[in-house]
Amino acid sequence: MKSVSTKKLLFSAIVLPIFFSGAAMAQVKKSEAYLVDDRAVPARNSTNLCWHTNDWTPAKAIYECEPDLVPQKVVVASLPPPAPAPAPASSRMHFSADELFDFDKAVLKHSPSRDQLDEFAARLKTLKFDTVNVIGHTDRIGSEAYNKRLSLHRAEAVKNYLVTQGVDAGKIRTEGKGKADPISGDKCKGSKATKALIACLQPDRRVEVMVDGTRATK
Repeated sequence: MKSVSTKKLLFSAIVLPIFFSGAAMAQVKKSEAYLVDDRAVPARNSTNLCWHTNDWTPAKAIYECEPDLVPQKVVVASLPPPAPAPAPASSRMHFSADELFDFDKAVLKHSPSRDQLDEFAARLKTLKFDTVNVIGHTDRIGSEAYNKRLSLHRAEAVKNYLVTQGVDAGKIRTEGKGKADPISGDKCKGSKATKALIACLQPDRRVEVMVDGTRATK
C-alpha cells in the first residue's frame, strides 16, 4: 500500500502542473487526505484515481475514492413512530322532556323522541363505553325541591328504559338537576304557569344523555 501511495504522489508531481493549470490551479484546495477541486470534490488523475496528500492513510480513506477500503454505508430509513391512540370520545344527546313525558309527569310515552331513544339504545349496544350519564332538567315553574324530584324521576325512567333495551344498568348514572342550568335564558317573562310561559320554557324541560369513552366495537 505504501508503494502504491508513493507512485501516486510521484505521478502527481509530473501530471499535476498539466492537469491543474492557470487559475484552476489556484482554486484547488487541500483536504487532510485528498486533493480537492474548487467544488470540494476529490481530484482524480488520468486513470480516475483520487490524489492523495502526504497525510493520507487507509484510516482516512473515503468510499468515493477507495470503495475496497471503506464499507459502503447503508442508510436505513427509520419508520415514523406509531400514531397515538385516539383519546376516548364523549358524545351528548338531548331529548325533549315534553315529548318523552306528559307535562308534570315522569312516565315515558310514545313520541318522536321515544323513537330517537330506541335508536340511541340500539347504537349503545354496538359500542364500548365507560359510563352513560342521564341528567333530567325541568323549567323554573314550581318549587326547587319538587322540580329536583321530578327531574330525577324522569332520568330514572330513561335509565330503566335503556336497561330494557339491553344497556348495562351498572354503567348508567342518573342525576336530577331540577330547574338548574336553564337554556332559555331570560327571554321568558312571568312566573305563573300560563300557556305562553309553559311554551316558552319548553327547551328547559329536557333529558340529557351523555356517553363517555365511546369507541366502535371491533
